[in-house]
Amino acid sequence: MTRTILITGGAGFIGSNFVHHWCKTYPGDRVIVLDALTYAGNLDNLKDLNAHPNYRFVEGNIGDRPLLDHLLASEQIDTLAHLAAESHVDRSILAPDTFIQTNINGTFTLLEAFRHHWVTQNTPTHYRFLHVSTDEVYGSLDHDDPPFSETTPYAPNSPYSASKAGSDHLVRAYYHTYQLPTLITNCSNNYGPYQFPEKLIPLICLNILLGKPLPIYGDGQNVRDWLYVLDHCSALDRVIHQGTPGETYNIGGNNEVKNLDLVQMICQIMDELAPSLPVRPSQQLITFVKDRPGHDRRYAINAHKIASQLHWTPSVTLEEGLRATVEWYLDHPHWWQPLGAYIGLAE
Repeated sequence: MTRTILITGGAGFIGSNFVHHWCKTYPGDRVIVLDALTYAGNLDNLKDLNAHPNYRFVEGNIGDRPLLDHLLASEQIDTLAHLAAESHVDRSILAPDTFIQTNINGTFTLLEAFRHHWVTQNTPTHYRFLHVSTDEVYGSLDHDDPPFSETTPYAPNSPYSASKAGSDHLVRAYYHTYQLPTLITNCSNNYGPYQFPEKLIPLICLNILLGKPLPIYGDGQNVRDWLYVLDHCSALDRVIHQGTPGETYNIGGNNEVKNLDLVQMICQIMDELAPSLPVRPSQQLITFVKDRPGHDRRYAINAHKIASQLHWTPSVTLEEGLRATVEWYLDHPHWWQPLGAYIGLAE
C-alpha cells in the first residue's frame, strides 16, 4: 500500500534524514514536508530531493491550523510523522516559552487537525499519527539503575524534556479518548549527517577542524546512549508500518558511553582522517566548563520491546557511526561553514 505522508520538521536534523530515508525506500509514496525554517531548519538538507516527482516542501508552522487543515485535505494525507520540535536543552533553560509553544501547543494543534481529517474520511484504519519523542522524558538514571523502559514513570528535569513529556501525554490521550491511531517513540541521543552544530558530536567535530576548545560540561562523566540517525529512521519506518496504534516504542542504539570518552573517540578518528588539523593531537583542545543546571547524569534505553515485537535492532556500532559522521563533516564544509556563528555552543 502506498502512503501519502506529511513529515513535520523535515528540514531539521532527524527530520531531513527521515525524509531522505522515506523517499529512497518508498519512491512511489507522496512525501509532503512541513517546516517553519527556524534557526535549525535548513533547506540545504533537502536540496537533493527537489527533482523528486513525489516530494513537496511547504514552509509553515505546526501551530497554523488553517494551513494544516488545507494540507491534510488537499494532499489526502494518511500518515503524519511528527518530528518538529524545539530540542536543545540549553536553549530551553534560557527561553522555555518557545518550547512550550512548539512542543506542547504545536503538537495539540496537529492532533486536532489530524483527528478532524481522520473523522472526515470516516476513520480509516490504515491512518497513522507518529509522534517522535525523547528518552529525556524519563529523567535521569544512577549508575546502577536499569535502563528506561516503556513503563518507566516520567520525571523530566528540564523545560525541554517537560515540554516533550507534555506532548507525549497529549498523544496518548488522543488514542485513549478518540481512538486516533497514534504511535509514540522515545529515542536516545541521535547523531549523524545534517546535525546542527550546537549539539555535542558536530560541535566537537567542527571545533577540532577549527582548532577551537572542545567544551565538556562538568566532569565529563555523564552517560548517554547514542543512536545513529539512519538506524533511528529505519526504526521509525518499522513503527509506522508494523507498530500497534496506542503503543509506545523505545528506540536505542545500545551504545552507552561517557561524554568524555565519546569526545576522546572523536578526537582519535579526527586525528586519523584529517591530517591538516590546526592542533594535533586534538585531545589537547578538551576544556571542562561549568555544568549546566539540572544536567541529567545518565540515560539508557531498554529497546527490548521494539526488538521482540517489531524485530528491529540497530545495525551500526558507535565506532562505525562516529567514523561515518566524521567523514560526512569532512566532506561537507559547504554545509557547515555558513553555520559558523553557532559553532562553539556547549552540548
